Amino acid sequence: MPKSDLIADIESAAKPRKRLFEAGHMKLLVLHLISQAPKFSYDIIKDVGAVVGGGYSPSTGTIYPTLNYLEEQHYICAELNAEERKQYCITPAGIQHLQDEQATVEKILCRFDTRKQIQNNEQYLDIKRAMENLKASLRLKIQHSELSPEHVREIADKIDHAAVEISRL
Repeated sequence: MPKSDLIADIESAAKPRKRLFEAGHMKLLVLHLISQAPKFSYDIIKDVGAVVGGGYSPSTGTIYPTLNYLEEQHYICAELNAEERKQYCITPAGIQHLQDEQATVEKILCRFDTRKQIQNNEQYLDIKRAMENLKASLRLKIQHSELSPEHVREIADKIDHAAVEISRL
């Protein structure tokens, strides 16, 4: 197959929707944001979008169950303001939970900071394109080929080798 056909196949391959958050990470991020200052749900939605970048905005169907969970665990409490709007504040249990999970919170924030850098910095466009090409070619290979254990190891070795070479630059 000519290279141009392969690139066309890669570009036209359906991109499966991937999860932005690992299990429990949205809860930690929301708790972290509330720890900075009391917030209304709308503020939390805006703040999560700002941390994640790339035009992401969590839905109310994501935020409200997260807030309910954090309240049930006694990590946050909701107080009604003069306009009868709920404002969320962190509790001592929430502060302790954040301290216990500090390494994970830092990992989440670092991941999204790197994501925003790659998405927003024009000098990284070639890197972003190359990463997308690699993911697409792997999806196509897996979808359209029977991979033997040897092929899987060979592909993994090539990716590992590229990672080592990049780290040495």
